[in-house]
Amino acid sequence: VTVHHKAVLITINRLYRSAMSAEELYEATRGIWVVGPRREQAEYALAVYQGIVREVYKIEQWLPAGTLPYHTRDASQFKATDRWEFKGMVATAIRDEYVGFSVGKGGQNPIRYVNI
Repeated sequence: VTVHHKAVLITINRLYRSAMSAEELYEATRGIWVVGPRREQAEYALAVYQGIVREVYKIEQWLPAGTLPYHTRDASQFKATDRWEFKGMVATAIRDEYVGFSVGKGGQNPIRYVNI
């Protein structure tokens, strides 16, 4: 699928499990990443596992890593680092355009920017 929105594609291959809850998937996707200033232009974050979009989130705000609580993973070691996390919600208006479709595999870097 071609991504038509301003988005950051986040590959979560190491954290993904097929039986993840919605909260686990969100927490795996929203943090804890080394991202540059272009992050501020992204309107959506796509959770990608093995090149397939698993969920789409509307980004409300980027915050330093460890700012928000995590309930399904330990993020405490990332406080006061150069990593970031976002606060957001499932993008119900556009998720059907992307979830279940391939965006291709991105290589070594888990972060890819699209239309930014």
